[in-house]
Amino acid sequence: MKKYTSFITGLIGVLIVFSSCKKMQDDKNLWKAVVAPASPISDASCLSGSIKGTMLSGKTYEVCGDIFVNAGDTLVVEDGVTIKFTGSSATIPVGLGVKGVLLCLGTKEHPIMITYPGVTKTDQPGADPASDPALKGKWTGIIGATTCPMMIIKWTHIEFGGATISAAMKSFTGASSPYPLYFANPAGIFVLEDSWVYGSVDDPWRINGGKIHVMRNTFEKCGFTGGEAMNAKAGTIGDFAYNLCIGMATNGPKVSNINVGVGVPGSNVRIYNNTIVNCGYRRAAAGRGGSINYEEGAGGMAYNNLIVNCKFGLRVVQNPIADTANLRYGYNWYYADSISVASQFIPSLSVSTAISQPQETDIPKPSTYLPANWHVGDAYTAPASILGANDPQFINAPVPLPAGLKLADIAVVGNYNFALKTNSPCINAGFVGFSPRGDVPVDIKYGATEITPPGKDIGAYQSNGRGNQHN
Repeated sequence: MKKYTSFITGLIGVLIVFSSCKKMQDDKNLWKAVVAPASPISDASCLSGSIKGTMLSGKTYEVCGDIFVNAGDTLVVEDGVTIKFTGSSATIPVGLGVKGVLLCLGTKEHPIMITYPGVTKTDQPGADPASDPALKGKWTGIIGATTCPMMIIKWTHIEFGGATISAAMKSFTGASSPYPLYFANPAGIFVLEDSWVYGSVDDPWRINGGKIHVMRNTFEKCGFTGGEAMNAKAGTIGDFAYNLCIGMATNGPKVSNINVGVGVPGSNVRIYNNTIVNCGYRRAAAGRGGSINYEEGAGGMAYNNLIVNCKFGLRVVQNPIADTANLRYGYNWYYADSISVASQFIPSLSVSTAISQPQETDIPKPSTYLPANWHVGDAYTAPASILGANDPQFINAPVPLPAGLKLADIAVVGNYNFALKTNSPCINAGFVGFSPRGDVPVDIKYGATEITPPGKDIGAYQSNGRGNQHN
């Protein structure tokens, strides 16, 4: 009971204003009071305007104008639903604005598909990103207002989002920028589990405050010239674990405390057991991006992450400085196929404004490649012997980099399998001496299905089967 006290307290104000439900007798179920009974939504004609109720399992819905979930209302999307954000024409992108509650409840057997129809993916290695519809944005996204108390998304494909936000969507949500996923309620909860986010113009997911549980997802080819798999700001707290991030323009996860509200706890996210591959190569600004980023007053933990051929290693930013007093990291595994990448396992201050500390628990150990008299922030040139060393032994992946390809060419999963072979040196190399934050309650519909603890294997895929399920 004590575990959820702060969470329940934060929702009380939201419930008073935005829910017509009666006060629950059992406080442990208080967060469920925001969810009203739902009635079926017809698929007979295309949707626009205010919406509430249930999109029924297996049905296909077309959206021809912006749709909105009003405060106090709930939209439930059942397993196997397909939602096509077509708009009224090819030049008018539309999206979903949420002031109330959104529950996308896909399953492994019957995931939800949220997409724009008729788009051909250009996933072949070497394809020009400038011509890729995945990075252009075809529909706006799922945009949560500051009043949205709960956004739960499980086993859902989200594709081609991030198009220009309409005036009506701006007015409804108060958001000025489009993202495939956006959440901004410091007193609310956001859950993204076992889902796929493919393509975006900028960040595939931006969050400005709230309690989060983001586990076992796949983020592919997101951000045209900038964008991270998670861009968390303004007092975001929670867990980001067992995610596969491949081909992000900038980073996998980034945590900042910029724009935090008065009285809101600072951003603190535990980032563990993620696999982050070939990120940072479309970032327009020099010295930015690559794998994991903590900056501007943000703290947390970063352990057991498998970082492969990313532009930079974990970055602790100096200016504005991260919350280094409340930041711990180590046991992260690095692999590189080029000297330039290996020479930024610990980013240099002159190149990336980072003050990351070397951790002897990392693989490879920094003492094996840093020069004598090296100081935090110094540039260095990694020895050639480090190239190709510590191969994580994926079942099927572009490691080492295939001949004729650049690191920037690998941006999607495609036919690759980033699970570990049985002889992988990453197995049993993880650190389990910490716990998830666990800020989100466990509930099959209204919270986390499971808060997966730290894994004994490095990366998102675990030999015990409890990690990322996307094989």
